[in-house]
Amino acid sequence: MSLKSSNKVAENRYELEIEIAGDAFEAAVNHVYSREKKKISIPGFRKGKAPRAFIEKYYGDQVFYEDAINELYPEALEDAVNAAGLEYVDDKVDFDLISAGKDGLHFKVTITTKPEVTIDGYKGLEITKKAVNVTDEDVEEELKKVQNRNSRLVSVEDRAAEKDDIAVIDFDGSVDGVPFDGGKAEHYSLTLGAGQFIPGFEDQIIGHNIGDEFDVNVTFPEDYHAEELKGKAAVFAVKLHELKTKELPEIDDDFVKDVSEFDTLDQYKEDLKKHLTEARQHEADDDADNQMIDKIIELMKAEIPEAMYRNQAREDLREFSYRLQAQGLNMDTYMKYTGMDTDGMINSFMPQAERQVKIRLALEQIAKQENLSATEEEIAEEYKKLAENYKLEEEKVRAFIPQENLSKDLAVEKAVKLVRDSAKITEAE
Repeated sequence: MSLKSSNKVAENRYELEIEIAGDAFEAAVNHVYSREKKKISIPGFRKGKAPRAFIEKYYGDQVFYEDAINELYPEALEDAVNAAGLEYVDDKVDFDLISAGKDGLHFKVTITTKPEVTIDGYKGLEITKKAVNVTDEDVEEELKKVQNRNSRLVSVEDRAAEKDDIAVIDFDGSVDGVPFDGGKAEHYSLTLGAGQFIPGFEDQIIGHNIGDEFDVNVTFPEDYHAEELKGKAAVFAVKLHELKTKELPEIDDDFVKDVSEFDTLDQYKEDLKKHLTEARQHEADDDADNQMIDKIIELMKAEIPEAMYRNQAREDLREFSYRLQAQGLNMDTYMKYTGMDTDGMINSFMPQAERQVKIRLALEQIAKQENLSATEEEIAEEYKKLAENYKLEEEKVRAFIPQENLSKDLAVEKAVKLVRDSAKITEAE
């Protein structure tokens, strides 16, 4: 492969003129012929036995050229991009064939590249960190949550439904007398006052007794996920089968022994306070880092291709899909439930993706300006750590995480540390 020229034709767009020698192109054509000949029938020859020259005479000299170009193109493009010192963004590539034949392959491509980034003033950023304070009231609130998680359900039979009860109901909804998808269920457990259903639905169950059959009249919100139900008035025929309420255990030393490794309530409260303090410290640290990131993004100057945002949004969507699968769900079911399509899902990830792309570009530039890089020892240690985390052999981790990518990630981490360590942090009162 020979890169003849590299020219900037627009912001973040470069035209590369590439040549591939005749012997390399001829080898690719021969490889395609060897692969495809078994599918080809030529009069006078058994299927798959016709010589290349006869096939080319019958179908045309260039019969194998397109497949040969497709074989050579990916590596040739990568080599040309590297030779030009550019970083390619996976986006639309404009391909222009100049010539192909015994003299070789000659073509032009126009590609999207990562933007030129400038950033200054990232040292000494002023950050206000949240004060960390855990009160006795906070500990009591956390204790109530533990108490609530260890409650048990008991049946209620001597009174009407009240807020916070769990009502077991049948319901059958309709709009203008016509049932709609998802509007019917039997023996559904609904916590009254939790806001699980359409506003007003749960309120109309309160006051009813077991065995009651009644109508619930509601209006779907204007922003409801199902387009055909937005703003529509609906009637639900409801039957109340059961009422249950939570019975809370008494908070004492015996309770503490059941839910923890401690023997006394005081010991448990002290441990709760310790963990609350650690959690809030992490929150304060994360908030400080987010302030730092916001300031870095403001300092960066770059004309970022839209393709970089969309590529990151697609990657975020893939990761979201993997998390759904881990929970036993799939993307098609999720999109049907939310009323969104793939484009809508990608768009929902765009704000997050834009932030991710901007901070990555800024930190890569800081690492470049500060000559930050990963040592061989640091790279080896990181591969070892990843192998332990993934519970895989180190060779397999190296196979799917290229060293170049890992090296960049470690350099970015060093850039984060540099900015964080140089920041002027003031704790809020």
